[in-house]
Amino acid sequence: MEPRRYGPFPYSPIIDRPALHWPNGARVAVWIIPNIEFFPLDATITGQQPITPNVLPWARRDYGNRVGVFRLMDAMAKRNIRGTVALNSDICIEHPRIIEAAQDLQWEFMGHCVTNTQPLHRLEPEAEERAVKTTVSVIEKATGQRPKGWLGAGLNETWHTLDYLSAAGVRYVADWANDDEPYVMDIGKPKMVSIPYTIELNDITVLSLEIQSSEEFGRIIRRQFEVLYEEGGRSAKVMAIALHPWIIGVPHRIRILGAALDFIANHQDVWFATGSEIVDAYLSQLGKPTA
Repeated sequence: MEPRRYGPFPYSPIIDRPALHWPNGARVAVWIIPNIEFFPLDATITGQQPITPNVLPWARRDYGNRVGVFRLMDAMAKRNIRGTVALNSDICIEHPRIIEAAQDLQWEFMGHCVTNTQPLHRLEPEAEERAVKTTVSVIEKATGQRPKGWLGAGLNETWHTLDYLSAAGVRYVADWANDDEPYVMDIGKPKMVSIPYTIELNDITVLSLEIQSSEEFGRIIRRQFEVLYEEGGRSAKVMAIALHPWIIGVPHRIRILGAALDFIANHQDVWFATGSEIVDAYLSQLGKPTA
């Protein structure tokens, strides 16, 4: 992609679009994105003091991989909800037990860089392309699934990223958190889809950066859903919930999440889906007459 003033897609005001429809008349497609990340102890953690080892923030994140992720899996499995994992590929190498557990639950995996201390914008073009290829190939080897989706570490991209992702077989990206509906990006063929992600319904934003209460996070999830559910009666919407096991997976927070998911599930016409399922349903409607 060449540098440009606007994104690699046309501006499309939501009020001018044809109605979107989900399977079985669902008003809202809810996808949950556990960010399962690896932080090397000998690397600096973004936003923390530039020292190694930096035990306190590192240990908090390691708690997520040792304990929190399995608590999150249990909470979602009880409600028959599958996750779409934003996966650092080094998790496959360092913590394969997490991969096994996620596969047992039939979770989807999408690329999330090699580690979370190596965002793409810090790399030279050749190194960036290599990182994309490595991420995708390592995940495919470990899971048997070639990732169809991508979420960059820190949601960072360069002018080259989408081209590298397309060449690696990635078909949807979640970096561009600028819509409540999917849309096709101007990357050529095959089609690349942007799927709605979230900074608002994100535990790292609400609970770690804004330092709001767990109860408020639950209320935010409910309020977001209520509006999208109402709007979804006219044109279906996507609701993302972004979670980090080291934050949401601690004992005093997990039931707040469970209660919010129960609130959503108690509504009719809600579709808990994976990223690929949402993208496939969206692409199936392109070019069809609108109702």
